[in-house]
Amino acid sequence: MIIKQLRENIAFQTKSYAKTIMNPNLLQRQNWHGGQLLAFSGIEGKTDYKNSITAKTSFKNPGIEIKFPGECKIKFSLLDHGDFVIAGDFFDLKSSQGNLKGVFLDAYHLLIEGSCEITEINEQITSYTEGDLTLIGATANFDKTKVSENLSEAITLRGQWLKKQTLPEDLTEVTQRTAVKFLSIMKTQIYSPENQIKSHWSTPDRWPHKDMWLWDSVFHAIGWRHIDKQISKELIDAVLDTQKEDGYIAHQMTPDKVSAITQPPILAYGVDLVNEYLNNKEWIKEVYPKLCRYVEWDFKNRDTDGAGLVEWFIEGNTTCRSGESGMDNSPRFDTATQLDAVDFNSFLALEYEILSKFASILELKEDANKWKNKHQELNQLIRKKLWSEEEQFFVDYDVDINKASPVIASSGFLPLICGAATKQQAEILAKHLNDPNMFATSFPISSIAVKDCEHYSKDMWRGPTWININWLIAKGFERYGLNDVALSIRKRTSEVIEQECERFGVSFEYYDDRNEIDPPELLRKGQCSPEESPYFQVLHDYGWTATLYIDLLFTQKDL
Repeated sequence: MIIKQLRENIAFQTKSYAKTIMNPNLLQRQNWHGGQLLAFSGIEGKTDYKNSITAKTSFKNPGIEIKFPGECKIKFSLLDHGDFVIAGDFFDLKSSQGNLKGVFLDAYHLLIEGSCEITEINEQITSYTEGDLTLIGATANFDKTKVSENLSEAITLRGQWLKKQTLPEDLTEVTQRTAVKFLSIMKTQIYSPENQIKSHWSTPDRWPHKDMWLWDSVFHAIGWRHIDKQISKELIDAVLDTQKEDGYIAHQMTPDKVSAITQPPILAYGVDLVNEYLNNKEWIKEVYPKLCRYVEWDFKNRDTDGAGLVEWFIEGNTTCRSGESGMDNSPRFDTATQLDAVDFNSFLALEYEILSKFASILELKEDANKWKNKHQELNQLIRKKLWSEEEQFFVDYDVDINKASPVIASSGFLPLICGAATKQQAEILAKHLNDPNMFATSFPISSIAVKDCEHYSKDMWRGPTWININWLIAKGFERYGLNDVALSIRKRTSEVIEQECERFGVSFEYYDDRNEIDPPELLRKGQCSPEESPYFQVLHDYGWTATLYIDLLFTQKDL
């Protein structure tokens, strides 16, 4: 049985809240790893959405590829093994063929010391060489005098943030190394305030995504609450900065525009978790009306049949039929056009519950009762209409054909998070994790059940395991007091993340649920062809994998 095996076989120490100072040298690795993201962080100063330099480490040979605002390749004259320290905003590389250092001086300039070759540079990028120093920058903001800046001092300055961070005590070396790497990822993904976004904000992976996303921002805030409470708060405030007058909040935002669809409503949940650390009633008072307007917009605009359950907007795009759901290409949406969605309604019910809590804190008795009633009513509808007696599982309901969806997806566990499942149903859901026909895979929780062979593949939400869904489901089981089940999910999730980071040096967007394929070989939107498009490969140094790993690390004591 998978739960029993996890308890017996996975060594995962309970973490105390005593702190230990972090050592940035834990970023050191012996082998070169591609796909690591490099950029100047908004924590260090002003960023620029359109012109900030963003780069990644090359895959085939030691080197860097600039990706924004233009492109160029920088090849290093080093072996593919040595002592390599690579943070998000500086690097220090040593091999038998030589040494090389580099640092982001600001959002526009990367200074490198050592032998390197620049090729395939386009007009948006400018380079300037003086002796063994090479300055590379955004053409629109290039200042060649920066080649004279003290590189070693700049590296020391960039490293100070990591040195100030602390971790729980008694961590294994692998866990420490993973945590330091992931904190470096988190730092790199922070932008400074700009135009309509009045707060510090984050992006899923800085490249190829560079915008702000709704639910990514919440998952980032949840990890950041252990590191910097103010940044954590701002990541949610930044999303609310873009809210429209009617309450609408987009799924994707830039400093100047927003998208035309929304995303899972988990903002109140994020505020609640962040405020556990802030304990800021004034913040609750400030965001409460905004959160109310948003869930009201959701219900007004997404209960299209007026039956009390909400439906995601489903697109015609074959590789992303419901970007609004966050589960872009899930087979849940292959043929359906209108689904009473298990996940959407579970998220919305949880938001209602938390809004009732916030209203009570603010002594708004009438509001508190209203949201409490909405929470109870929606939970009742979820139990009544979305529980399948045949499957003993929660499934979507196809409104068009008046029939339950045949797709058994990980979303069926999410009624746990809002209390919609009965205690008996929660126990049944836990048993599915032991059932090899359902979700007892090598790395649970698969996005599609094992027995659902017709819909399964190695492509994004059609089979692979996602860290944010595991995190949510573990939270759901905790709600029902099934802590052993939750702990097993948390342990296995952290173990796989660590194992793959040791092998590849990065966090991944998703992982193979059956441990048959390495993450870089998984499909994305129908293919694995990074040479054609960065969107045709699992994304590297992915944000919420890093932040939720950090949250798991800091909250083990809570179980």
